[in-house]
Amino acid sequence: MKKLAILIAFLSAMAGGMAQSQDLPLGENAFASVIVCEPGNDFYTTFGHAAIRICDPGQNIDVVYNYGTFDFNTKNFYLKFAMGRLDYCLSRANFGHYLEDYIIERRAVWEQRLDITNQEVNNLFLALEWNYLPENRYYRYDFFRDNCATRVRDMINNSLIHRTLFTPTTPADALSYRELINSLMDRKLEWWRFGTDLLLGARCDRPCNSDEYMFLPKELLVQLDTTTVSNTGKPLVAQKNKICSDTRPELSDSVSPTIVFWFIFVATLCVTVIGWAKRWRLQWMDAILFGAAALISLFLIFMWFASAHYCTKLNLNLFWASPLFIYFAIALRRSNRWIVVTQMVLLVTTLIIMLIGWPQHFNAAVCPIALTLIIRLISQIKTAH
Repeated sequence: MKKLAILIAFLSAMAGGMAQSQDLPLGENAFASVIVCEPGNDFYTTFGHAAIRICDPGQNIDVVYNYGTFDFNTKNFYLKFAMGRLDYCLSRANFGHYLEDYIIERRAVWEQRLDITNQEVNNLFLALEWNYLPENRYYRYDFFRDNCATRVRDMINNSLIHRTLFTPTTPADALSYRELINSLMDRKLEWWRFGTDLLLGARCDRPCNSDEYMFLPKELLVQLDTTTVSNTGKPLVAQKNKICSDTRPELSDSVSPTIVFWFIFVATLCVTVIGWAKRWRLQWMDAILFGAAALISLFLIFMWFASAHYCTKLNLNLFWASPLFIYFAIALRRSNRWIVVTQMVLLVTTLIIMLIGWPQHFNAAVCPIALTLIIRLISQIKTAH
C-alpha cells in the first residue's frame, strides 16, 4: 500500500494535479538543497561527492538522497566494476548522520539551497521517494555520464514545472573530461593521473558543454551558482553555505612517473649502447619491457572491447602499447624485421600525436616509454644481422 500511495502521489504531483497545499506531502516551509562534498585524501574520494537534501522543519523531515552508493559484497564486484557493469543505487539517510563521515574525514561540505516553488520541492521529494523503492533504486553507473552528480542535476531539472534549466553552452576555452579530472590530481596523485590517462581513450578529449561539466561534484557546485531557469532567468541557487571546512592534512608529493620513466630510458640507452659494443644479447631486458607493454596492451584491448565504459573506447595508447608486443615478448630475437619496423612507426606516430595534441592526449610519461621501446626495437634489427 505504501508503494501504491507513493506512486499515486508522484504521478499526481508531476501532472500538477495537487493544487492545494494541504494535498502536498511537504509543508510550505520545506526546501531542497544540493549538498556537495569536496575531495578527500583517498583516491576514491578524489572527485568529491554530491547529493540532494530535502528538509521540512514542520514535519521533522531532514534527509539526504545519495546516488553514489554501491555494495562491496556484490557478486564479482571487481570484475563488474572493471567492465562497467556495476550497479549503483540511491540511498537515504538523516542529514546529520550523512555529515558525520565528512566531518570525520575533515572534508569541506557545501550546501546550495534551491530557489524553486513549493510544488517543485514536492515534485522532487516524490520523485526521489519513488526512486528509492527497492525495485527502482538501482542504476547502471557511468563515471562521466550517469553518476551521483549528473543524477542530482537531472532530478532537479525533471522536477521543474513548465520550465527547465538553462540551455548548455560550450565556450571556446571549454575543458575536456580528461582535463577536468586531471585538474583534481596534482603532484600528490601523479601516478593515478598516469593510470587514468593510460585508461581513457580519445572520446574524453573533446570539449565539454556546461551541462557535461556537472559530472564532477566540484563543477556541479560552480555551474549551479550561475544556472538560471528558462521562464524567469532567475538564479536557481538562492543561498550558498559552507557547512564544513577542509581541515585535511597535506599529502606528500609523489615521485613523478615522467621522471621515473626518463631515468629508465637513460639507463636502457646506456646499457643498450654498451651491449652493442660488447655484443650482449640483453634478452632479459627485452622480455621485461616487451612483456610489460604486452600486458598493458591486453588490458587496454579488454577495456575497449569487453567493457561498457564509455571513455575507454578508441584508446590510441594502443599505438605504443600495441598487440605486436605480445609477439615480440614471445619471439624476442626471432622477431620479423618488418613487424619490428611497423611497431616503430606506431611509436613514432605516438610521439607525433603527443606533439600536436590531437586526437588524443597522452600522459607526458609516454614519451620516455616510447623512446625506450624504440631503442630496444632498433637493437632487435641491429643484432639480427
